[in-house]
Amino acid sequence: MNGVTSVRADANRRRILDVALAELLRDPDASMDQIARAAGVVRRTVYGHFPSRDALVGALVDDAAQAVAAAHLAGREGIEDPAEAVAHSIVAIWPIADRYRLLVHLAQRSVTMEGIRARLAPVREVCAQLIEQAVEKGEFVSPLPAAALAYVHEQVLFGLMEAVNDGALPAKDAGRAAVVAVLSSAGYPAREAERLADSAATRSR
Repeated sequence: MNGVTSVRADANRRRILDVALAELLRDPDASMDQIARAAGVVRRTVYGHFPSRDALVGALVDDAAQAVAAAHLAGREGIEDPAEAVAHSIVAIWPIADRYRLLVHLAQRSVTMEGIRARLAPVREVCAQLIEQAVEKGEFVSPLPAAALAYVHEQVLFGLMEAVNDGALPAKDAGRAAVVAVLSSAGYPAREAERLADSAATRSR
């Protein structure tokens, strides 16, 4: 495959992924034929990049995990206090999580939660390190070890995504709620958690 062909193939793959995300968020049961038509390519082209619908969804989840990792890093950059770093990183990743929350629900049919958790393992490891630092500073108090608390925080975020999906929580309130819920579950004072949530939201703007 020459360079021009490779660039064209990469561009086609990217376009298919972008269109597939939009189509699946609009219609979780969208078929490969629908996605091909929306992308302006033939069905064979879609299958040339993704041998099955599950493979396509898996690629979208890979994209989401990479976006979450990049946002998490950017959100905590330059922040030394671990509790603040947790708050700012959650605010940074929430727009990504909100964009992909319906995809996560869809992906559970094919990728499985084990696959999603595996993709998020690098972010979870960083979260565990931040939690450990916050515990050492006396900011977080929990009977759970840091690695276990990182799983709890991850599930809090997934739970809030489902709450938004089901209409139990307005999407506009979910980012702030995520910060307060995660910090509170680590034993951080509620008022301070709310202050950090507001501070992080202001900084992100």
